Amino acid sequence: MMSPSRWLLPALLLSSAAVAAAPGQLADALFVRGGFNGWGTENALRHQGKGIYEADILVSPGNHGFKVGSRDWKQEWVPGGPPGGTAVKPGESVRLATSAGPEATLFVRSTGTYRFTLDASKPAAPVLRVVRLAEPQDGPGQDQHADPHAGRARVATLSYATHDGKVEAARFSLRDPEAQLRSYTHSTTMALRDPVPQHATYAERADLPYTRSGNLAFDALFALAGSEMRQDAVGHIRDGNYNGGAAIPCACFETGEKWHYVWTRDLSYAADLGLALLDPGRVRNSLDFKLSGYRKEVQGQIAARVAGTNDGLQVVQDTGSGGSWPVSSDRVAWAFAAEETLRHLPAPEQAAFAQRALRALANTIENDRIAAFDPQDGLYTGEQSFLDWRDQSYAAWIPDDLASMASSKAVSTNVAHYKALTFTARLAREAGDTARSSRYESWARALKKAINARLWMEDAGMYSSLTAGHLDGAPMHRFDWLGQALAIVTGVASDAQARSILASYPHGPMGAPVIWPQQPGVPVYHNRAMWPFVTGYGLKAAAMIGNAAVADAAYESLMRGAALNMSNMENLEWLSGQPLLLIEKNPSLIGPVINSRRQLWSVGAYLGMVIENVFGVTATDDGIALRPFVTTRLRREAFAGSGQATLHNLPLRGQSGPRISVRLLLPAASTVQGHHQVGRVLLNGAPAASTIPWARLKDGDTIEIELGAPVAGESAIRRVNADPYTESPAVFGPREPVIEGIERDARGHVRLQVGSGGNGAGIASKIVYHIYRDGRPVALNLPAGAWVDREATPNACYAVEAQFTGSGNRSHHSVPHCVGTADEIAVTDARVSSNVKRSNLKAVRANGAVETPRLAGWGRPSDRFEVRDVRIAAAGDYRLQVRYQNTANAINLGVSGGVKWLMVLDAAGRAVAQGVVQLPHTRPGNAPALSTPLAARLQAGAYRIRMSDFYNMSYLVANASFSAAGGTGGPSNRFDIFGIRLLRVN
Repeated sequence: MMSPSRWLLPALLLSSAAVAAAPGQLADALFVRGGFNGWGTENALRHQGKGIYEADILVSPGNHGFKVGSRDWKQEWVPGGPPGGTAVKPGESVRLATSAGPEATLFVRSTGTYRFTLDASKPAAPVLRVVRLAEPQDGPGQDQHADPHAGRARVATLSYATHDGKVEAARFSLRDPEAQLRSYTHSTTMALRDPVPQHATYAERADLPYTRSGNLAFDALFALAGSEMRQDAVGHIRDGNYNGGAAIPCACFETGEKWHYVWTRDLSYAADLGLALLDPGRVRNSLDFKLSGYRKEVQGQIAARVAGTNDGLQVVQDTGSGGSWPVSSDRVAWAFAAEETLRHLPAPEQAAFAQRALRALANTIENDRIAAFDPQDGLYTGEQSFLDWRDQSYAAWIPDDLASMASSKAVSTNVAHYKALTFTARLAREAGDTARSSRYESWARALKKAINARLWMEDAGMYSSLTAGHLDGAPMHRFDWLGQALAIVTGVASDAQARSILASYPHGPMGAPVIWPQQPGVPVYHNRAMWPFVTGYGLKAAAMIGNAAVADAAYESLMRGAALNMSNMENLEWLSGQPLLLIEKNPSLIGPVINSRRQLWSVGAYLGMVIENVFGVTATDDGIALRPFVTTRLRREAFAGSGQATLHNLPLRGQSGPRISVRLLLPAASTVQGHHQVGRVLLNGAPAASTIPWARLKDGDTIEIELGAPVAGESAIRRVNADPYTESPAVFGPREPVIEGIERDARGHVRLQVGSGGNGAGIASKIVYHIYRDGRPVALNLPAGAWVDREATPNACYAVEAQFTGSGNRSHHSVPHCVGTADEIAVTDARVSSNVKRSNLKAVRANGAVETPRLAGWGRPSDRFEVRDVRIAAAGDYRLQVRYQNTANAINLGVSGGVKWLMVLDAAGRAVAQGVVQLPHTRPGNAPALSTPLAARLQAGAYRIRMSDFYNMSYLVANASFSAAGGTGGPSNRFDIFGIRLLRVN
């Protein structure tokens, strides 16, 4: 879901021990920051005297990561334990290191107040102690157990079976059923994620639509979504990493109860799902907040090869993996929201928004085409959209090789690029720019073709979620629900492919997980989770194709989640539906590891479910289309007590536009599986078409939609299940294997030694291995051990995949290994020249301390780097990579990923290969990494390699107040260079 500046590991900056301002008191304010408070600054450590600081925090159940840190993270204190972090036990004291490091964890079995005591009397050697405080002897009184629904005129109950054979229930009641705008009381028996009461009251509002369906729970849950949308509508936003944590004025939507900023993808998907229809003005403000031009510091220094207008107005890629764009390139999801917002804005406001959107999207598209497009296969590179916590949904080795993640291709991200191209082509056409429109339309057609050619997996009946990175490149048998659904709703998938996807993607008893199969050894967040907004897109796809079974699963999942949690949660564990699954025997698997109430895109999904899918109101450029998708089950269960359901007070084109009512006239309930077809549409009692022009609609209009007999339609759905507390091969994939050895013999045969990786002896007999050469399978169903490739090519690259024989679930691919020759040119080579002087990097490795020559901090716009007289002995395909380190920020954070332009020039000075290379953040202490590769077809002869500037997200005004590298200290596109590698490939 999330922008990585919200991840469990906050900004890891260079830090030092705090300096005492007075005896016993620290100069910098420190806070306890963790998963229990959204890593925010709500819990200050307050000085008690003599260097002792305390913070009392109400903590809910879970295994919570936390650190002690200053507001800007320049001070970061963590237990000096093992590399994976320290489990802090209540009552025990732990010594803190005063520099960046892994988070600590605190396991909490039941909600309670914990006192965090920091002894900083010796600032260079602080000590932390955490204790659970005793519960008050005299609580708030017996009325805490009183029935909140007692004496109410109407009460309704929704009961749901649980994974362990029990039942949880949500209850709803009204004090005044005849009131025009109702106030609902809502309670639940399920233990809530956060320490909040088990009941709440919320009310319908005059500025929002409301429903009258004959089902009190259905009406209440729609009111809950509207209430939470208004809670997320704020006048100021804030994030600890921006503006010093101070509020930023913006009439925007914040992201949720724990996330108080505007994030590009969260906002965009939320707006597309439902928010743009109800508040297009606020969505427009939020979208505008996510646009930015260049900072003054770099104006006039932007490289000539950077595309777009001089101001650089473009969509912001939020802080994230490897230092943001183009490691992540799904900022184009902004187009989903922009298109929907344009349809809903009042007519006088549309032209200005369309003009600004065209300029920003065109600049974004043109630069993404340069930095994140692979002309060899026609796909865009970059991390999966939304699945941007690499430990959760990538191979275990990827966090140490983010360049391989950056060069992979994801279906979700590529479909977002397709949406941006088609929408921007339309904007350009309407603006009279036919040349630009034709250009983007042709790019969109080619991209759609490439997605289907490269990512469709016929044997699975779905799109591969992503390819492996460079030197492998194979589409992997890994799948995600957002990517599949977006391919359907954008029209990238054909009708036949869409039917196959809906029938093939697995659903658990509570709904569809966001990834398939699950990752072993990884806690719940993206892994092993349902996300309501992704379920919302799955529902849109099912309704488009007419698959009632998949739609019913989505309807139940969304309603159950909101009802039992009394909020539209960020995510839920997928097999149990729980907001927190406690696994005390293995705390590292507890989760979701963080979870926010009233999460914006979950709210948008629920609103969209009711307005677009149940009542069928969808905006078009010309008017509103009426396509309700009422399944026979929904009619039987949700609307059992009434022959009609009405959506009242629906605003059109903003709060100042007309308000209408949409009424469903329901047929008799049916036990046939399917959905009810639309009979006829009436506007104020007169027959109307299924799409009604905007101009025909006025305030007070009533649209009636008669639903008729059921149609069977599609009903195929794949069901899976397992114990949520075990890593069953039925729902998990194996750990990725390893290539333990690779060598070529005298006959040219290549011998691989395949190791099982982390797959233990207990499951080794249930696994087979597949070998890929240059991205294509060449050997299937092998045991672990030696395998000889007797058809090996001279410069082949190999990778291995594991598969469970029973379920068929597969792993990610191993680290690829190549047998081609590689030429390493270190910065000490006489052919290397630069304006930056060499220095030695001191590092401690497993075999002792080493000093490695480097060009430290290279990368200012004016910096030069060149390698002369590079001799190529034989013509062939080569991959050029920069050997580097970039420790400007953590691997999951920041805007300071290296983005540079690499060129290969022949003896005559002609460029024979050129393009962007990425140098993402690397972990401190790791050996130098390799950048993404530049592909070059070279003839025998002498060449020159030259590297110069491009740009990254730190060059944008939007990041000028960012607290870490690339922010307040100025743009940062710098790293250490150790050399160049040239690898011969097939």
